[in-house]
Amino acid sequence: MDYSIGAGDANAITRDYLDHILLESRYIDAAIPDLSFHLFGETFSSPIMTAAFSHLDKIYKGLSDGMVKLAAAAQACGVVMWAGDGPDDELKRMAETGARIIRIIKPFSDDAEIYRQIKLAESCGVLAVGMDIDHSFNHRGDYDRIGSVPMRAQSLSDLQSYCRATKLPFVIKGVLSVGDAQKASLAGAAGLVVSHHHGMLPYAVPPLMILPDIVRVIDRAIPIFADCGIISGIDAYKALALGAAGVGLSRELISALLKNGEEGAEAYIAARQAELKGAMARTGIPTLSYMDPAVLHFKSFS
Repeated sequence: MDYSIGAGDANAITRDYLDHILLESRYIDAAIPDLSFHLFGETFSSPIMTAAFSHLDKIYKGLSDGMVKLAAAAQACGVVMWAGDGPDDELKRMAETGARIIRIIKPFSDDAEIYRQIKLAESCGVLAVGMDIDHSFNHRGDYDRIGSVPMRAQSLSDLQSYCRATKLPFVIKGVLSVGDAQKASLAGAAGLVVSHHHGMLPYAVPPLMILPDIVRVIDRAIPIFADCGIISGIDAYKALALGAAGVGLSRELISALLKNGEEGAEAYIAARQAELKGAMARTGIPTLSYMDPAVLHFKSFS
């Protein structure tokens, strides 16, 4: 059954949930906000980031060096660039733009390939490295394959080994339950990404619905990021108010890249940052440390 349309479409469910979160205004004693974002010892212009895109040139006809152009746009905007699977030389060229990259590795069945990619990321001078654990299975319940390359589910012991194998922060992406969040933290993860990987699981809980529960159990010991369906600075604000440290922009960013290249992606990111700044100003939030879930109100969600 195709769950990409109809009641089981996790992306539609996520959009519906985002739209049911409302904001109150707080104007008295408000100030112009500072969006500065600190992560892994570095400072960025805002907590708005790219999501972990990959293989853009294969997916979108007519696009050339899409990941490198996106990295250049992220660098120009001063934001974190997340990058998924891709050729070794592509990562090197992305790093040469000066972008601060978090490289996400697939859950390969071959451990040697995982360790090789960790070392590659280190040699490229990335900000952090990690894994998207949700790419383990296909929709039939068998281990997934990326092209001809087999994946597998990762154990707590596996994740501990990867975290210990690098001096870089190791981030675990694809967390969508309190249980996985606790295990990822126990493994030594330096951060988590709350995500359903663009609706990979039918009827998946919206990331922002489960986010407060995960924030509660992790208790800010490590940064928690969120993505899926983030198409505006207001969406980003909602995620931040619910406890996310940073937020990955959705695939509309790629539409901007396709239409107007690097400059289009840069303008798209800048527009989302401006929307976030506007929302923070109108809700009395001067810096990210003042983000307050009490600003949010929830209408009926069904």
